[in-house]
Amino acid sequence: MALELRGICKRFGAVMANDDVSLRVEPGELHGLLGENGAGKSTLVRVLSGYLEADAGTIVLDGQPLTLRSPRDALAAGIGILHQDPLVVPSLTVIENFLLGAPGGVRLDRRAGARELARVCAEFGFDLPPDVDVSTLTVGERQQLEIARLLWLGARVLILDEPTTAISDAQRDRLFETVRRLAARGMSLIFVSHKLEEVETICERVTVLRRGRVVGERELPCPFEELVALMFGRAVEPASRAAGGPGGPRLRLDGLSARDGTSAITDVSCELRRGEIVGLAGLEGSGQRVLLRTLAGLVRAEAGRIVLDGEDVTRAGYRERMATGIHYLPADRLGEGLVAGLSIAELVALGDERGGVLIDWPAVEQRARGLIDRFSIRGSTASTPESLSGGNQQRLLLALMPEQPRLVLLDQPTRGLDVGSGAWVWGELGARAATGTTVLFASSDVDELLGQSDRIMVCFAGRVIETLDARSTGGEQLGALIAGLAGAMPA
Repeated sequence: MALELRGICKRFGAVMANDDVSLRVEPGELHGLLGENGAGKSTLVRVLSGYLEADAGTIVLDGQPLTLRSPRDALAAGIGILHQDPLVVPSLTVIENFLLGAPGGVRLDRRAGARELARVCAEFGFDLPPDVDVSTLTVGERQQLEIARLLWLGARVLILDEPTTAISDAQRDRLFETVRRLAARGMSLIFVSHKLEEVETICERVTVLRRGRVVGERELPCPFEELVALMFGRAVEPASRAAGGPGGPRLRLDGLSARDGTSAITDVSCELRRGEIVGLAGLEGSGQRVLLRTLAGLVRAEAGRIVLDGEDVTRAGYRERMATGIHYLPADRLGEGLVAGLSIAELVALGDERGGVLIDWPAVEQRARGLIDRFSIRGSTASTPESLSGGNQQRLLLALMPEQPRLVLLDQPTRGLDVGSGAWVWGELGARAATGTTVLFASSDVDELLGQSDRIMVCFAGRVIETLDARSTGGEQLGALIAGLAGAMPA
């Protein structure tokens, strides 16, 4: 079934998120929607899936204009969306989630629902036991559940919105296999991403957005450089760490141990130096996040000491750590790093150490405008964090950071960001390191760890099993260590 968007426009205050966007997706086509963070992809997807109403333009499906005022309207018309984080309820079972959204909801005949679930699972090779709690499923399995539910509810057009951000390579391959089978059945699919290599792998044609407008459409495969130029209007060099000269001791850990839920770190001893950038490598749950949150003061140390510039801060809380110059940027930018509903100006006022009971709002507005300009945030002082793209949320977090912190802790600093935004983030962090700030970051991207770090600490099962010089370490060696194969690879 053919899907067509004609002249879609959507404005948020002074920001034109979608500006006369038109594209067409044929039946059975895998169509890529590509663009840097803030290009307007998410807004267009939300309009197409009924979460937002366009200010102008028309959505046409199989020759019929649609009026979409809610996601229910979109699904009733045959348009479904697979979000980055699948819309499932962890506290319910697989079958209860499968029945959500259908007429009658969970009061539907569970046996009939289980039969339908089994039919879809058999067709696509999914393994989704109906009575298992969704909280026990991986993100990839939750995606399978959401796809099964959307198909059962009649989706004939499927939008995949940055679906590979939080899944493993094996889960990504399984997702791509499913997507290809759906296209072979005649479904129209829109694959939304900023990852060039994934779009080229899975899609037949791509539409590129830049600053809210369509700047080109290409058949795939297409030269990488051509797509980059369309996305950014210029060539973008991947960020890389310039050789630096770390200064004197900044942070010392003596036998540090801590626990946060089911994850822990045990007996970590190390020293970080001023101006040094140190990466934390490891599989998810190996202790990197616990270590960062313990250093930030969000998790209590059970044993050992944390010494910053000669001062023991082990017992200091989060606010006290911030006052000493420790700043933490979490992986969940919106959920933990920013406050949804507050404007950029209000966030600036909230973080202003000079503020008191009375707020000088004209001065706050002026400072917020200055930060928006300096950090190239695509928004206004009235914009809220949830209205910004992931890249602009990260820019805002960096804008709110003190000018010269002593220690910056970052969890997945470029996850979900395009190459241009990632390069910008590392340019900012590199500039801070050049003036003496120590940077400690966790990443699941081996190339990022090797390219941005001076040293890499490898975590496995809650312990730091190796510390490496990033410039003399290869990807295979690092990958083997991350998998726990200490000593399996040559240096």
